[in-house]
Amino acid sequence: MPPTPSARRQRVGIELRKMRDAAGTTTAEASSVLGVDRTKITLIEQALYAVTPERVTALARKYGETDDSFVSALATMAGDRSKGWWEEYRGAVPLGFLDLAEHEYYARATQSYQICHPPGPMQTERYSRAVFRDAPVPLSPRMVETRVEHRMRRADILMSEGSPPYTAIVHEAALRMQFGGREVLREQLSWMLELSERPHITLRIVRFDAEGFMGSGQALIYMNGPVPRLDTVQYDTVEGPTFLHTTEHLDRYRTLMNVMAGRALSVDGSRDLMTTIKKEL
Repeated sequence: MPPTPSARRQRVGIELRKMRDAAGTTTAEASSVLGVDRTKITLIEQALYAVTPERVTALARKYGETDDSFVSALATMAGDRSKGWWEEYRGAVPLGFLDLAEHEYYARATQSYQICHPPGPMQTERYSRAVFRDAPVPLSPRMVETRVEHRMRRADILMSEGSPPYTAIVHEAALRMQFGGREVLREQLSWMLELSERPHITLRIVRFDAEGFMGSGQALIYMNGPVPRLDTVQYDTVEGPTFLHTTEHLDRYRTLMNVMAGRALSVDGSRDLMTTIKKEL
């Protein structure tokens, strides 16, 4: 069975299919540009056949794409054959977790929107372990430890000083739900307070008495690509991470993040609330 294509390679195929559909070009017409059988176009779009940067550019030209920065970014993605740290976990954690780690690694900036618990990369090891132990589908102790280890690797990259900007908008509920008990939550709040002081991290809290919580019940991550058209949205489901990238979805979730930023406390106000909750425990 062939290996599952990387998230970036899948995105290249998806974007090429979008361009071809928008241009009304058939697979036969597209294949003539590359001098290949028409089935190769379908395989390229399904990320089952590698495509070079030059061929990405040639297809984009055929489809009438005029956004040079977008085409250049897409061609660069197609030419990247490097393997990231997440590949070490292939077969050990769900594919969606690998794709999320890959998207986060390449993101120019990340925004996280959480309701029930802090963003994964902001969680302590003990808190993360308690979350995975409470998974809808029970996990074996070994699976729990593997997922905790994977999450901590994500945290090492995203939370380290000098990393791309990371913004978290977190509901007050996430600061009060006691995954692992009071001591674990105190430790978690202390860690979040420490992280909030790092220059590339912005942490803001939405209080219970805020004017609603748009999209409540749905945690999500918005990751900025090299150009806006290559942004990615990930939201949580019981089955695992789901990824969105249509123009309509990107516009909708950009709006959601902006609205909720307007309802959140300031950075200083958020730290004050976390400190108060920690003292109450």
